[in-house]
Amino acid sequence: MRLANSHTVMGIVILSILLLIWQFLPPALGIPRFIIPTVTDMLTELGRMYRRENLIANTVSTAWYTLLGFAIGSALGAMIGYLLGFSQFWERVLSPYILALQIAPKVAFAPLFIMWFGYNAIPKLLVTVLIVFFPVLVNVLAAMKTVDRDMVNLARAYSMTRWEIFLKVEFPSTLPNLMAGLRIASTLAVIGVTVGELVGGNTGLGFLISYGGGQANAAMVFNAIVLLTLIGIVLYSVLAWAEERLLHYIPKKDH
Repeated sequence: MRLANSHTVMGIVILSILLLIWQFLPPALGIPRFIIPTVTDMLTELGRMYRRENLIANTVSTAWYTLLGFAIGSALGAMIGYLLGFSQFWERVLSPYILALQIAPKVAFAPLFIMWFGYNAIPKLLVTVLIVFFPVLVNVLAAMKTVDRDMVNLARAYSMTRWEIFLKVEFPSTLPNLMAGLRIASTLAVIGVTVGELVGGNTGLGFLISYGGGQANAAMVFNAIVLLTLIGIVLYSVLAWAEERLLHYIPKKDH
């Protein structure tokens, strides 16, 4: 408890120092506010965005599609990862195509999705799903390859069904990798939604970034970036909390 409190105090101290530097260093260096706004400039602009730019609605929209895209992409990635893990034949057949899609820059699909589906929420959702899908798939598939085959054979010796082997042997064994993939995907989900909103959105924080950039309003852009970061931190923290509860049996390293 004492160590956790010291970490919290040190984090607050570092954050306070960074905010003070942000507040006073740019004016001291003569940097214009439209290039790097101060903290007070950002707070003032945040109030204006709340009154004039539908800040709450745009933030909720981005958070919702981040969560939705993350959920769909993670579910598909985990499901296909497990299915390919069951069959070495299909994994070898489909691996080149999966690799090609993984290498392809996912953000480049955003204009294509806009051409297909128009300027609505579908393109940013699809980009998010596509970005989230691969880290989960790769982590699950890699974990399935490392499952202890002796445990699987022992389960078969006890006449367990394929489904029982998965639930009692393979899934618990791959859960750490699955949670690691989900944590990685949670940070990428924010990027996917933002790209979709930047390219062709009319709502969300990405849209505010695009709009603020067009108006040379750096404070608006910085505020939207901070809010996007907070959304990602919240999602990541929830997954880290869930991982700690689910994997409580794994011993932790002492520091």
